[in-house]
Order: sequence, then C-alpha cells, then structure tokens
Amino acid sequence: MLNKLCLLMFFALGVTFMVKAQIVKEFTVEEKSGFDLVQLNFTSYKGVSQVNKMYSSKAVMIHSHLSKVNILPDFEYNIENRVLHANLNHNNVENESFGKNLSSKLFATSEGDFDHTWEVGLSDSYIYDLNFHFGIGKATVDLSNLKVKRCKIKTATADVALNYMGKSSNPIEMDTMMVKVNMGTVEGVNVAHANADYLIFDVNYGKINLDFDEVSQRKKPCNISTTVGAGSVYIKLPSPQYPYLVKIKSTAMCRTSLPNYLFDMGEKVYASKGYEENASDLITFEIDVSVGSLILK
Repeated sequence: MLNKLCLLMFFALGVTFMVKAQIVKEFTVEEKSGFDLVQLNFTSYKGVSQVNKMYSSKAVMIHSHLSKVNILPDFEYNIENRVLHANLNHNNVENESFGKNLSSKLFATSEGDFDHTWEVGLSDSYIYDLNFHFGIGKATVDLSNLKVKRCKIKTATADVALNYMGKSSNPIEMDTMMVKVNMGTVEGVNVAHANADYLIFDVNYGKINLDFDEVSQRKKPCNISTTVGAGSVYIKLPSPQYPYLVKIKSTAMCRTSLPNYLFDMGEKVYASKGYEENASDLITFEIDVSVGSLILK
C-alpha cells in the first residue's frame, strides 16, 4: 500500500513538472551589414517582456521561455531597400476569451502567471524603428543609449514601464514615441531623454505616471499628449525655469491638482516661469482626462 502511495505521489509530481515545463527559444538576426535601419515588429499575445540594450553586435536577439510548446512564435527577417525588416509574431491559437485574459491580468501575482517571458535585446550599433504589441501581461522597455528613430507600443491589458536611466538619452533625434494601452498602467521615467518631437500616451482605462524632471539635454521643441478615458494622470513637471506650457482638457468628473508656480493664462492653459512664446526648446503638455484625477507636481 505504501509503495502504491509513493508511486502515485511520484506520478503526480511528474505531471505537475510537465505542466510547468517550459521550452526555451532564441531568435537572432545574423546579418551585420547591408542596411541602415532596423525595423522590428514584435507581437505577443501574453507574457512578461523586457526590452533593453545588449552587449552584442547582433541587430536583434530575442530570448523566450514559453510554457506551452504547441504555440511557437513565427520569426523571419529580410533586407529590402537597405532596411532590415525583422518580425516576430506569437499568436494565441487557443483563442482565450477576453474574460479569461482579464481575470489572469487582475489576479496575477508573479511573472509566471503570464505563462511566457521575453527578453528583446538591441544593439547601440544600429538605428531602430520599433513596433511592439503586447497583449496581456507586463512590459519593461529601457531604450537608454539606443538609437531609436521611432517607437510605438500598443497593448490590450499589459502594463508598460518606459525607462531611461540617468542621463542616458537617445543619441539621435526621434520622430514619435507612442504608448497606447486599452487597460493598464503606463510608467515613464526620464522620458524626455527619448529626444522625440512627439510623445503620445493614451490609456482608455487605467493610470499614467510620467517623470519629466530632467529635461536639461533638450535642444528642440516637444509636444507631449496624454489622454485617459477613465483613471488618473500623475506628471512630474520639469523645473519651473524651463519653458513649457500645460494645456488641460477635463470634465467636471476630473479632480485636478496643479502646482502654484504655474501662471494661469486662461482657458485651462498654464505656463512655467521660464515660458517664452518662441523658445527653441519649448515643451507643450496637452492633457485630456475625462473621468478620474490629474495631479501635476
């Protein structure tokens, strides 16, 4: 009887191990010449993702741990007109319902609850045009010291953390940085270091927390658009000595808190102490909150 019980326990442990077992996959671009721009399109329906600089001469290296071996990503790349097009697509062949995705998002307690993990490595030797689509989960994007011409991030219910470490700004001028989330949180640290003409943050339901404390390296105008349908916006503004405008669009269902050093120009437009109409490095904040709260510090 004891032997049977031991065998049963061993079998149960074996099944559990098989269920939790993961497959490790790596995808790399081997070409190192013949292109001036790397256009990366990355799509994953679920997972915890990290994007950052790697110390390698490869243009793209993607490392993944997948919990279900029957759902393998498609990866391909080619060079056309001196642009390297790299595409990774991880489709959800199980067609999980939105309710199931939503519940796993709301009650997840660890990275393992999102089934898959992704590490996307980029090199400082190339110029990038980045397009990310994260379905459900979490994504941390650190573009410090990377040459990024354009970056667009879209998610269903994935939280996004966009970070620039210290004074590690974009070495080249960026056209547009866009983060669009259906439901979730967008966190941004030192996002002015993206060196972008346009910064766009759009959340239907959730939170936006942005830090613009360090803007001393900026030498050109920048337009920052922040939109929340229902939720909250918290923005740490630059020092009042820098020239910037704050334009607010809100309803009676939005609670607003502003620093007292902003000068009220009327019609929900506010200016910093260093504001000059024709300043070459003018930053314009356009903030739209329908329902929730807006806090500027």
